[in-house]
Amino acid sequence: MKSTSKLTDFYYKTLYPTLQKLEKDRKNLRHRIIVIGVIFTLVVGLITFALSSSIAQDPDILFFIGFAYFAIATLIYKFLIKDYTKEFKQNVIRPLIHAIDEKLTYTCDNHVSEHLFKRSDLFSEPDRMSGNDYVRGNLDSTKIEFSDLHAEKKHKDSKGKVSWSTLFRGLFIVAEFNKNFHGKTIVLPDTAQSTFGNLIGNWLQSNNFNREELVKMDDNNFEREFVVYSSDQIEARYILSHSLMKRLLIFKEKSKHPVYISFIGNHIHMAIYYDKDLFEPSIFRSLLEYRIAMEYVKTLHLAISIVDELKLNQKLWSKQ
Repeated sequence: MKSTSKLTDFYYKTLYPTLQKLEKDRKNLRHRIIVIGVIFTLVVGLITFALSSSIAQDPDILFFIGFAYFAIATLIYKFLIKDYTKEFKQNVIRPLIHAIDEKLTYTCDNHVSEHLFKRSDLFSEPDRMSGNDYVRGNLDSTKIEFSDLHAEKKHKDSKGKVSWSTLFRGLFIVAEFNKNFHGKTIVLPDTAQSTFGNLIGNWLQSNNFNREELVKMDDNNFEREFVVYSSDQIEARYILSHSLMKRLLIFKEKSKHPVYISFIGNHIHMAIYYDKDLFEPSIFRSLLEYRIAMEYVKTLHLAISIVDELKLNQKLWSKQ
């Protein structure tokens, strides 16, 4: 796998002519979206004004108009950016994935399976899931697949009204290891300790009955950012060596995004929460300053570095 610096050079040098052409398309598209948006808003405003007497008698009409406005506006926006997004992914993302490694294959409209997401045991089971930008292949003899994912949970109130909440939205990575872990080890962001402090946070962590046994690590900085659960305390400490904990802390500090990892069977599952589709190009930001791709590459480098470190961890495998 190429270094981050080489991939950065490829992105800004080799792909630059494509980026310049797409930048012109982006500016033209942005202008069209603004014009259409203004016209559409004026039309809805006139309709609302025309119905003002009816709205005064039945305020629910205003709610319906507002809902319809946002729904139709979203559909119009998606329709307008569809071709541009497709061109961006084919001419920028696909070559970038190929530059990471020629053995990787990229599919725009596919994603990591729901089975693998559930198997990771990082989140509760989703009621619906979507995603795109699916990549699979071998990196340094490691089988790997990853994609953008959006997993949601369905809720229904006493009146039968359905709503959806996000379980996870971001980059989901699965790497297949050539040896099995004896137990199951889960690494999660430490929201309890950071929210409630050490005393209450530790109590909440210890009494999380949905998880395996709490593992206390001997790195205070790591303990402040992550919480570890495992069915094998000794193996968990072998997996999370000092150098691996340091890697995760550096990545968390630089990326500012929550990181979730599980070690189950012969697989490593890694979820980076971005709360957005990582490779949807922004219409209102210059492509020539586009750095999301490098964030994507750095995340992938972290996943591979974890696998490589575990391969070399003789303490972990000498006990088998």
